[in-house]
Amino acid sequence: MKSYRDQTEVLVKDYLLADAVIPYTSVLCGVLMCKMAYDLSQLVSSVNLKSYTSLTKIQRIEWNNRGMSSAHAIFITMMSLYMVFVSDFFYNELQGPVTLRSSNLSTFSLGVSAGYFLTDLVMMFWLYPCLGGLEYVLHHLLSLCAIAYAMFTGQGQLYTYMVLISETTTPGINMRWFLDTTGMKRSGVYLINGVLMFFAWLAARILLFIYLFYHIYLHYDEVLQMHAFGYFLALVVPSALFIMNVMWFLKILKGLKKLLAKRQ
Repeated sequence: MKSYRDQTEVLVKDYLLADAVIPYTSVLCGVLMCKMAYDLSQLVSSVNLKSYTSLTKIQRIEWNNRGMSSAHAIFITMMSLYMVFVSDFFYNELQGPVTLRSSNLSTFSLGVSAGYFLTDLVMMFWLYPCLGGLEYVLHHLLSLCAIAYAMFTGQGQLYTYMVLISETTTPGINMRWFLDTTGMKRSGVYLINGVLMFFAWLAARILLFIYLFYHIYLHYDEVLQMHAFGYFLALVVPSALFIMNVMWFLKILKGLKKLLAKRQ
């Protein structure tokens, strides 16, 4: 017990209290971004879309919530693609173990994302289950836990960004709901969106996760250098999300087959 207590004290002193301005400020920025995106979605939709005013109150709330999630998805997808595939920060061998690298930019971006997941979780709990059932709550809790750990400790940020690339599918999912809600389920746009969503999901939530597991295998000695809780998150969170992604992917595939069959 004394050993666990000492490790906890070191974790709090060396990580949670170090450079706290950036994490907490970035989370606040994420919450404010959500508020702005929600209000902007409400304003633009009410002025430009006649179908928006005919929606029920809960539908309008979900509409604006999905606008908010799309704004976050665009932001974090761009930052994740940059950190994983463009920047050499995580691939410079002189920087030390890849699992222990962090920068002000990477930490700030994760904080913005944490602010979104925190805001969305609060809305889910407040209106449960109107904005998503148990699987969505579990998805957000796992994501928020992993992001918060990587943000505060600076550990496992590369793998966190790899997982966050999966947010690239969110705008397509939201667009599907928008089209369905406004009575455009039989339109060509709905079909095109479904096809694009299928391939985006396959690339970002299936194939990329397989690459992530392969990367963890190649750098397993560096993964072992993480704190015990970080090691646990690096193995469990992507695995749990991958299982959920496969289940949702099968539903998307089934829905796409059904939609194409109706078009023939």
